[in-house]
Amino acid sequence: MPPNIRKAWLAGLTGRQIEALNADWHFWARPAQVPPEGAWRLWLFMGGRGAGKTRAGAEWVAENVLSGAARRVGLVAPSFSEAREVMLSGPSGLLAIGPAELRPRYEPTRRRLEWPNGALGYVFSAEEPEALRGPQFDLAWADEIAAWPLPAGEAAFANLELAVRLGAHPRIALTTTPRPNSLLRAIRERRDCVHTRARSADNRAYLAPGFLDSMQAAFGGGRLGRQELDGEWLEDHEGAFWKRADIDRVRIAIAPMLDRRIVAIDPAVSGKPGADACGIIGLGCVSEGASRIAYVLADSTVKGLPPHQWAARAAALAESLDADYIAAEANQGGELVAEALRRAAPHWPVRLVHARAGKRARAELASGFYAANRVFHVGALPALEDEMCRFGATGFTGSPDRLDAMVHGLTLLLADPAEPRVRML
Repeated sequence: MPPNIRKAWLAGLTGRQIEALNADWHFWARPAQVPPEGAWRLWLFMGGRGAGKTRAGAEWVAENVLSGAARRVGLVAPSFSEAREVMLSGPSGLLAIGPAELRPRYEPTRRRLEWPNGALGYVFSAEEPEALRGPQFDLAWADEIAAWPLPAGEAAFANLELAVRLGAHPRIALTTTPRPNSLLRAIRERRDCVHTRARSADNRAYLAPGFLDSMQAAFGGGRLGRQELDGEWLEDHEGAFWKRADIDRVRIAIAPMLDRRIVAIDPAVSGKPGADACGIIGLGCVSEGASRIAYVLADSTVKGLPPHQWAARAAALAESLDADYIAAEANQGGELVAEALRRAAPHWPVRLVHARAGKRARAELASGFYAANRVFHVGALPALEDEMCRFGATGFTGSPDRLDAMVHGLTLLLADPAEPRVRML
C-alpha cells in the first residue's frame, strides 16, 4: 500500500485486529520464508546471516502443530546447545513466536516440547545420530544443516528421514546458511526437494543499523560475502581452472593508477534467443619493473542483443573507463564485428584479435597469470567468476563468453610484447 493508505488502514483497526495482525505470519513473511506449493518431501531454505531462516522454520512448525496437521515433531540442530539457544529460546525460536497462550512448554530433562493441544516436539543433536533411530514423526525441522558435523551429520539425516513417516504428508524443512559439503550437496540434488533463498539484505528492517553496510564493506562480492550474506551455493568444481579462494586472494577494492585501459570483447554474431552472449570485459595494466600487472575492472556482458546494440554497450564501457582501445575476437564475422564497433564507437581505435589457440589453451595461459600473481580483480565480478570456476570442470557446457573476453584482454596486456605504452599526460 502507499504510505498514506496504509496509515489510514491501520488507524481503522481495533486493538484485537492489530493483535491478530501481529500474529499472522503469512501477512509478514516474505515469499522465500514460506514453503512452495506442491508434493515435496524436503524444503531447503538457504539464506544469508540474519535473513529470517530460523523464524521461517519455527513458524512452519507452529502452523502445522496448531492446525492439527502434526502431532509429533523432530527438531535437529548441529548440537543440543544450538537447538536450545536458536530453535527454542532464541528471539525467533518456538518458545518466542505466536500468542503466549499457544506457545509450547519445554521440559529440559526430557528435551521435549509440549504444546497446549497435546502435540509433542523432540530435540536432537546431529552429533548423536543413533538417538534418531527409535522415534517417528509427522514432520521435522533441521536447522543449519550445512554446519552438521560430518560424517555423523549424514547418519543423523538418514535416520531423521526414516523417522519422518507419520501422517498424510510427512515433510522436513531444512534452514541453513549454505556451505558446500557432501550432505548439503546430496540434498540439493534431490528431485523431491524444493528450494527457496533469501539474502541478509532482504531482512534489513530487522537487523541492527549499519550491520549490512559494515558486512558488505568487509565481505561483499567475494565468496564469503555471496555465501554468508546472499545465501548463494558456491563450490569449486573438480578440474576447473580456477578456485574461488584463489580469486578472493587477488581481489582488491580500488585499482592503482593504470598505464593502459582496454575493453575486450568476445562477440556474438547473432542476437536471437538461445544465441551465445557477447562477453564485454574492461581491463587495465600497470608496469612494475620488467613485469606487468593486469586488473580486471568491469563486466558488461550482454545476451540476446544484435551487433549494433552490444557494440553500443562496449562503447559505453570504453567511455566510462577512458579506454585506449577496444579489442575484439575476429575469428567469426570479423568485418561485421569491426563495422559494428566503428559505428558505435567512432572515437576509439578497434583492434581485431585472431585467436589461434583453442579456448582451453588460452584459458590455461590466463590461469598461469593468476598463479603468478599478475592479475587482480577490482571489486565484485560474480558472473565472470562463476564462469571461471566452472570452466574446465567435468560436465561443463555452454560458451564461456565472459571468460573468453577476459582471456583476450589478459593476453594482449600481459603476453603481447607491444603492450603497454605509458600514456603521456
